[in-house]
Amino acid sequence: MEETRNLVLEIANRLYDLDAEVYRVLGSGLGRVFNASREESIRELTQIMKEHRTSHYLRSSLALIGNMARTIPERQERSRVMTEYNEIWKLIQKLPDRFGAVDILDETLAGLNQSFSQNSWKGRFNAGNHLVICIGRTYGSAGTDVGFNLADTLKINYYDTEIFAEVLKRLEAQQDHIRDRASFTNPQDLNQDPMAVERPKGLKARIREFSRYHGLPKAEAVFFNQSELICDMARREDFVIMGRCADVILTNHQIPHVSIFVNAPFEVRVRRVMKQDNLDYKSARKFLKKVDRRHRSYYEFFTSRKWGDVVNYDLCINSASYGIEGSVQLIERLLLQK
Repeated sequence: MEETRNLVLEIANRLYDLDAEVYRVLGSGLGRVFNASREESIRELTQIMKEHRTSHYLRSSLALIGNMARTIPERQERSRVMTEYNEIWKLIQKLPDRFGAVDILDETLAGLNQSFSQNSWKGRFNAGNHLVICIGRTYGSAGTDVGFNLADTLKINYYDTEIFAEVLKRLEAQQDHIRDRASFTNPQDLNQDPMAVERPKGLKARIREFSRYHGLPKAEAVFFNQSELICDMARREDFVIMGRCADVILTNHQIPHVSIFVNAPFEVRVRRVMKQDNLDYKSARKFLKKVDRRHRSYYEFFTSRKWGDVVNYDLCINSASYGIEGSVQLIERLLLQK
C-alpha cells in the first residue's frame, strides 16, 4: 500500500513537471494541461489515480502532453522530453488500478483464433497523406485502451472525447461556452439528450446565437465546427481518434483513413464493467445498454449510418478474442505489413 502511494506521488509530480517542461520548450499559446498550482494539481492527479472510474482523465492528460511534445521542433529537445514521457508511461503501467488494467481477453474465444491474411491498405494512401485511424467502440470492449496503446505503439497523436473538447476550447472553437455533450460514459451526461445544448435565456442572446450559427441548432453548429477541425488535423498530422463520427466525416471529405470498430460479446463486456467500475451485474447491464444507446443515437443522428454495422468499417475486431495488447498487435501488423 505504501509502495503504491509513493508510486502515485512520483507519477503525479513527474507528470506535472513534464507538462511544465513541454510548455517551457514550446512556449505554446495553447497553455498548459495543468493550470492550477502544483499542490492542487498533484492532489487532483493522485485522486484521479486512486479511482478507476476517473482514470481515463489520466490517460487523456498524458496523451495531450504527448501530442504537444511531439511538435517540439528541435530534435534533441523532443527526444529528451519524449524519453521522460515514456518513463512516466512505464510507471503508470505498474499501477494496480491503471486504465487498461482490466483486460477484455476471453480465453475460449482466443483459442479459436486462426492466422489472418495481411490485407494491405497501402494503396489507399499517397505520399502526401497522413495515417489517420478512426476507432469506434462499444463501452466495456476496451476499445479506448486499444486506441491509446495503438497510438503509443505507432508514436502518433491520440484524441479522445476529453482531449478533443480541450483542443476545441483552446482554439476558441467553443466560444460562448459551447460544448459537445456526447461524453457518454460520465453518469451526469447519460441523462442528457446527446444533441441538446444549453440555450441562452435572453432574447438578445438568442438573436445573437441565431445570427452566429446561421439558424442552425447549436449542437449541429458544434458538430460542423468539430468536423472542420478533424479534416484540418487529418491534412497535417498522423493520429488515432476515438469516435466523433470521424470515419464518416473524413469519408465525406474524401480524406484517406482507416476505420475500425472494436466490440466484444455483451456478457464479456458486462463482466469487465463490473470489475472496472465496481458495479453489480444488474447495474453493469443497465449502464452498458444506456451508454451504447447514447453512442448509437449520436452516430446515427449525424451520419445516417448504422452504428456498429460491419459494412461501414475497414476492420471490426472482437477484442475478447485478442485482449488489449493482442488487438493492438493485430492492427499494427495489418497496417505495417509485419
